[in-house]
Amino acid sequence: MNNDLYRRIMERPVNNKRIPSNELIADWALDIINLLFPEHARNAFGDVSGMEHEACRLKLQLAGIIAAATGNNEFDSRQLADAFLDAVPNVYELLLTDTKAIYQGDPAAISEFEVIRTYPGFYAICFYRIAHLIHSLQVPLIPRILTEYAHSKTGIDIHPAAVIGEYFNIDHGTGIVIGETCTIGKNVKMYQGVTLGALSVRKELCGVKRHPTVEDSVIIYSGATILGGDTVIGHDSVIGGNVWLTQSVEPFSAVYHNPVITFRSINENI
Repeated sequence: MNNDLYRRIMERPVNNKRIPSNELIADWALDIINLLFPEHARNAFGDVSGMEHEACRLKLQLAGIIAAATGNNEFDSRQLADAFLDAVPNVYELLLTDTKAIYQGDPAAISEFEVIRTYPGFYAICFYRIAHLIHSLQVPLIPRILTEYAHSKTGIDIHPAAVIGEYFNIDHGTGIVIGETCTIGKNVKMYQGVTLGALSVRKELCGVKRHPTVEDSVIIYSGATILGGDTVIGHDSVIGGNVWLTQSVEPFSAVYHNPVITFRSINENI
């Protein structure tokens, strides 16, 4: 490496140089999760006043992050941070439903405490719900930093613009992809390796609904791929493992493929 390379790096137009590191932003989100679920953290709060003080600290920190990401003045950034904190009780209620859905939907779960403390699905959903709220406030970049951080930790990739209803249950979860324009109803359960994607990734489709709609009370088993903005999975349907779908499914459907499996003794001649 030489001085010419350093000069080229310094001359590159880099927007928002003041934005904190991804790790600091993720740590802020983790502190929000720990505020809402003290059992997720090592140290519980002693009393309500301690929680109020922590909430105030996190609000001020968020205002600074927003100011760096948007270039807004201090007043506008604080207003957005206020709006976020005002909506946090709704996020908490949603996360309680998600916790319950994961616990009740997994025979291996001992308690909701175990879900909160150990389940990667809950971790990814927490980050998604926080990121989705910030996205709804029209704050750029920060929501993607949060969901991509969770993606790096869990293998679960949920775009912050996706709309996901209550009682969302991710079981195992590694390899799940939920695209930007997905709409998912309530009481949906999803296993590892599921992709809710687009039929095309052409850049001119930006802003167009490209990803599926999944209605209420649908189960999608591992490895299923569902593509297309016009694809609707009707409520109370079951999508089997490794299914490839690019068309809509009526409510109360069971969709599966029938692979040919051959059994033989290892002592038989082929």
